[in-house]
Amino acid sequence: MPLTNPKIRTSPVLRFSSALPWASGLLFSLSVCATAFAATPPQTANASAVNLKTANAPAMPEFGAQQLIAIILEHNTPLLAAQSARISAQLGIKSAQALPNPRFDLNQGRNTARIAGVTPGPMQVWSVTQAIENPSSRKARIDIATATEQESGHLLRLTRNALISEARLRIYQALLHQALVEAGAEDVQLLEQVRERVSVRVASGEAPRYEIIKADAEIITARERLQTSQLMVEQNKIQLNQMAAGQLPAQWKLLGRLNDTPEMLNLEELKQLVSLHNPELSFLQTQVTRGQALVRSAESSKWPGVELRYSQSKDAEFRQGQWGIGVQMPLLDQRSGPIAQASAELTRAQIQLDGRKAEINQEVLLTRKFLEMARLRIEALSQGSIREAEAALRVAQAAYRFGERGILDVLDAQRVLRGVRADLIQARYQLQEARIKLDQLVGQHMDLPQI
Repeated sequence: MPLTNPKIRTSPVLRFSSALPWASGLLFSLSVCATAFAATPPQTANASAVNLKTANAPAMPEFGAQQLIAIILEHNTPLLAAQSARISAQLGIKSAQALPNPRFDLNQGRNTARIAGVTPGPMQVWSVTQAIENPSSRKARIDIATATEQESGHLLRLTRNALISEARLRIYQALLHQALVEAGAEDVQLLEQVRERVSVRVASGEAPRYEIIKADAEIITARERLQTSQLMVEQNKIQLNQMAAGQLPAQWKLLGRLNDTPEMLNLEELKQLVSLHNPELSFLQTQVTRGQALVRSAESSKWPGVELRYSQSKDAEFRQGQWGIGVQMPLLDQRSGPIAQASAELTRAQIQLDGRKAEINQEVLLTRKFLEMARLRIEALSQGSIREAEAALRVAQAAYRFGERGILDVLDAQRVLRGVRADLIQARYQLQEARIKLDQLVGQHMDLPQI
């Protein structure tokens, strides 16, 4: 017979002993995880939380130069006020073209008889008077209103041109300090690398203690420069938001760089463009035109015009009609005071126009020379000085690594590179600044929308 194995009953003690290795393994895994979690430094946990918060945070809005200028033009308060003044001046032409209204007079009374044969009764007198202006005086008044409207239009263009130039200047100032922030962050990183090498050599006794002190002092100074540049960027953003009447968000990012190079124009072409399109000269020219209209208005005010009058009176017996004409005779007042005052104002406007023309021509010459100097400085720094400073820093770092030079040589080489780099950034900003000035003198940004 085949033998069959009987079923063996396992006791609870035996089942517990067989499951003991699994339980012990599980407890060991939990203890390892707990140890690893406890060993995690708080900085890592905080960094993870910051990264998670940054990932969930909304993206910061970005604005380029054109977007910022469009927002500023839409909301800038002085520009909006100049637009309202132009509308008011346009309506002033309509007021100057209006004709004088006729005048109607009515008198009523009663006729009382004192002699025989006169019939007493009611009495009524009415008259209509129409003033007819001197055509020269009327034309001069319309010319004054037209010149005022043109003056307000040129003032609006002047305001717009100056506003765009100032906005571009603020934008490039922000880009300047952003470039300084990038250069400062790179300087801090390089100094921290140098400090790590210095700390290793000081710890091993290869370098004296003062080298680590010098490296720490350089890092502190570099961080102060970095923080100053960051604050300047925020200040420029606040100024741009102020120009936009607070319509920009609280936190935003500026796009753009200082590397673009403007196109150079001939000096004669610049002078011709300035004489044709400079908004300030156009504004002063309209003041001269307005002064000439004021002189004509003062001269024609000697004879302001005539008055045509018709009157009619009636009583119980008679009805009478009369025609009349009235003229103001310049016997006592020859209008010499207003004429002399208008002539002096015209002379002042003409002198101011001629003087400003000469000043603007000199400004164009100086600004173009400044532009050429900035361009030459950029070429010299970017092609020669910056490369030599970088090569000197690499040589100093290699020599310090092999113990041939001290830390002061490395810091001096890095300081020279930092200065050359800052000079290059400043030269690029000065180039943009000169270009903005030339554009403002030429009047590149004075085109106005239709009102």
